Amino acid sequence: MINIISLISAVGIAIGTTALVVVLSVYNGFESLVKGIYSTYEADLVVEPARGKFFVPEGDGFARIWGDGRVASVSEVLEENVFLTYAGRQSVAVLKGVDSVYLSNPHLAESVVEGEFALTQLGVDHAVVGRGMARKLGLRTRFLDPLEIYYPLRGAEVSMVNPMASLSKEILFPSGIIKGDQDTENNFVFVPIEKARSLLGGEAEVSSLEIIVQEGEDVGALQRDLEQALGDGYLVKNRYQQNETIYKMMTYEKVAIYMILLFIIIVVSCNVFGSLTMLIIEKSDDIQTLGSMGASHSLIRNVFALEGWLITFLGMLCGVVLGVILCYIQQYFGVIKMPGSFIVTSYPVVVNWVDVVITIVGVSFVGFVITALPAWKVLPKLLSKN
Repeated sequence: MINIISLISAVGIAIGTTALVVVLSVYNGFESLVKGIYSTYEADLVVEPARGKFFVPEGDGFARIWGDGRVASVSEVLEENVFLTYAGRQSVAVLKGVDSVYLSNPHLAESVVEGEFALTQLGVDHAVVGRGMARKLGLRTRFLDPLEIYYPLRGAEVSMVNPMASLSKEILFPSGIIKGDQDTENNFVFVPIEKARSLLGGEAEVSSLEIIVQEGEDVGALQRDLEQALGDGYLVKNRYQQNETIYKMMTYEKVAIYMILLFIIIVVSCNVFGSLTMLIIEKSDDIQTLGSMGASHSLIRNVFALEGWLITFLGMLCGVVLGVILCYIQQYFGVIKMPGSFIVTSYPVVVNWVDVVITIVGVSFVGFVITALPAWKVLPKLLSKN
């Protein structure tokens, strides 16, 4: 009976450990997927004004950016909230004016779901719209309706008689619809930066500079150098800082998942506590015999503690091996599919060996504490009676 309980305890620990490895690996897969989506539209470094919305990239500090050999490319970007109309439908959007350097990103073509990511065709300027925004406006690249973009004229007073006279207007035809992160899909419209400047009324202004760093260069070192060169008036953000809230949230979620599953393993480990306690009670006569033969209390205690640790270790080892095998099967063969239409067809999985080590450490610690309790608390009471 005790052997069956011990087996059930080991199986429970194995299942809990497997779940911990699999769930963390699936979460790593989604985290990697999200980072990949964001990296399509994000630069390694972004320069923004510390105060205000716009700035003119002039002076020695900015010349340092273009002249630094560690910098692969620098693109000028102009962003602002605008008002859109298309075929009688209206929406507020984020206008993102970009230059030709930005368009040289090879990953942009991978994000297109309809049309192409082209802002100029045959000398005519066009717009590229996020998928969610296109759905909201009923926009398609094959339709002949133009996309009208409005923005308040700088310094103009709103006329109650003719409000449209106080708005700047640009008309563009959509050339492409793109997918990406939720913010890009639902809010963004990409246009040539010259059109954005014409609409917003700034000749050489930008809202940010997006910097791509040469492969193999230290992004952190370049970031510190640019912060020193530009001074306190500008912020230089890396990929993490550009989406700090999202990355922090993902980290907190991962820690919460780990703690919840570890708590389940703690509950399962209580079976080990029960089986060891029953084993100690059942073997009370043998314990007395060992004591009569000269075995010390510490030796007897270590025998039962080792029994509990072996149950935990075998369960943990089987769980880790099974979890890693299941993850690699899913990673390479995509056995479990994602329901509905998503960016990927099957659940993404990435085995992070740091997570595996953390899992081993966590389960080992729980097993060590839980299995030591019967040997250190129950057994001494039984020995004192004898």
